[in-house]
Amino acid sequence: MKHRDALFFALLGALFFVPFLGGVHLFDWDEINFAEISREMIVLDDYLRVHVNFQPFWEKPPFFFWLQVLAMKIFGVGDFAARLPNALCGVATLVVVYLIGKKLYDARFGALWATAYFGSVLPFLYFKSGIIDPWFNLFIFLGLYFFILGYWKKDAMPGIELRQNRWYYLFLGGFFIGMGILTKGQTAYLLAVLTMGVYWVSKRLRFYVHVPHFLVFTAAATLVMLAWYGLDTWKNGPWFIYEFNKYQYRLFSTPDAGHGGFPGYHFVVLLVGCFPASIFALRAFFHLPDEAHEHRRDFRRWMKYLFWVVLILFSIVKSKIVHYSSMCYFPLTFLAALVLDKILRGEITFARWMKILLAVVGGLFVLATIALPFLGMNADILKPLFKDPFAQANLDADVHWSGLEILPGLLLLTVLILTLRWFGKGQGEKAGRILFGGTAVFVLLTLIFFIKRIEGYSQRAAIEFFESKAGEDVYFTTHGYKSYAQYFYARTMPQSNPNASDRNWLIEGQVDKDVYIVTKNYHAGYLLSKPDMEQIGAKNGFVFFKRKHAPPLRSN
Repeated sequence: MKHRDALFFALLGALFFVPFLGGVHLFDWDEINFAEISREMIVLDDYLRVHVNFQPFWEKPPFFFWLQVLAMKIFGVGDFAARLPNALCGVATLVVVYLIGKKLYDARFGALWATAYFGSVLPFLYFKSGIIDPWFNLFIFLGLYFFILGYWKKDAMPGIELRQNRWYYLFLGGFFIGMGILTKGQTAYLLAVLTMGVYWVSKRLRFYVHVPHFLVFTAAATLVMLAWYGLDTWKNGPWFIYEFNKYQYRLFSTPDAGHGGFPGYHFVVLLVGCFPASIFALRAFFHLPDEAHEHRRDFRRWMKYLFWVVLILFSIVKSKIVHYSSMCYFPLTFLAALVLDKILRGEITFARWMKILLAVVGGLFVLATIALPFLGMNADILKPLFKDPFAQANLDADVHWSGLEILPGLLLLTVLILTLRWFGKGQGEKAGRILFGGTAVFVLLTLIFFIKRIEGYSQRAAIEFFESKAGEDVYFTTHGYKSYAQYFYARTMPQSNPNASDRNWLIEGQVDKDVYIVTKNYHAGYLLSKPDMEQIGAKNGFVFFKRKHAPPLRSN
């Protein structure tokens, strides 16, 4: 069967990425924020403009939410539907990298690339999440890939068969960049153009594509972008689009929501988070034997440039959030597959420093997953380490640890031992399969054993409170911290009072409905000082209040 291996990776992705998606609540902020946007699209029957708390929300374009809306219409509003689009993106990504790897090299290389993506920690985790980035990254990668094919077609690149004309590839590349813009914003175009610019500099400022080629690419991206920008502006005026673009600028120029960090933040994230692919990818930045085919040498250059553009750009950007560097996963796993392929061919060796890094970084995961259950069973000994009263109260959560939670850590330890042993015996193919396949199983088991328990400490008390009040004709808000959980899990509906989204009014004003307010224990004193506030509960650091509405005074 011609595409048997592609089907295998599709089934593998579905088997690992789809199950257990609804096993734990969505996490604040991003997962709940995005799911709530999608829920409100359904409630408002407005699929063009983005809302949160039924107020315009200009931070994101709508494509990802359309995917979530489709899933919610099929499976109902909930955690499973919110995460399903990324699970399907994971399936698509494995097939895409396999087919591209096969086209550029051979079937084994495609399998190595797909396996490296599948069996690395953060890439796997993101396909089990409800955030935007997996689709955003896939569109950018496809846009750049088809642009490269258009450039190769123009120059009649030897060694690779390109059946379509250059305009087809350039238009398709622009289309996917446009989809990236429609998914998360203009950063899609920026990353692609910056990578092209670095390549242009490497060509000593020689124009490797003509101006009309680049204009076709840009025009295709613009046409897709106008599917939302233009239609929304025509229908609602320019205000929403103006605010959206202003937010995009602020995101790059100032730390967002307190997410600052040190300059090497994303390097550490990629080294540890993309284990084990990151260990092999490091070797690709040193001398490697030359490829026999020019298109392979060229694609390697493109992937390195893309990696450095993303890493440097988001190291400069003031906001430091883990998923900002997730576009690096494509070039990083490609470079890891390249090194693995050369090890298997005997062109390079599995160096000692790589073995040490594999053991050290992998050992961190082993240590964490073995130590955490014992710490969970003895949470009282951790309390003195925290000065934050909310964190101390989090540890009072009724979370059961059986001790079996060490199994993922023991599995990974076994995988590391076997990997190092088989690499040492020259059984590289066997070692690679056990390393990446075992890491994927480790990540899945870690999610099953740990994520619900971690959520039990961090947010479940508040979410269960909101769930218990769903359907009541009241207002919901939080005090002293930001959350989207009250909207999604209380299933709030549009309010007729224009003050309903004003937190100060909900706490201080003359409200026309009862208000439920959730705060953290160190902010509770302010609410307790209010005579019209009734504390109705407290759990794991969260304190729950009810403010009853007072009928307006009647004049005599």
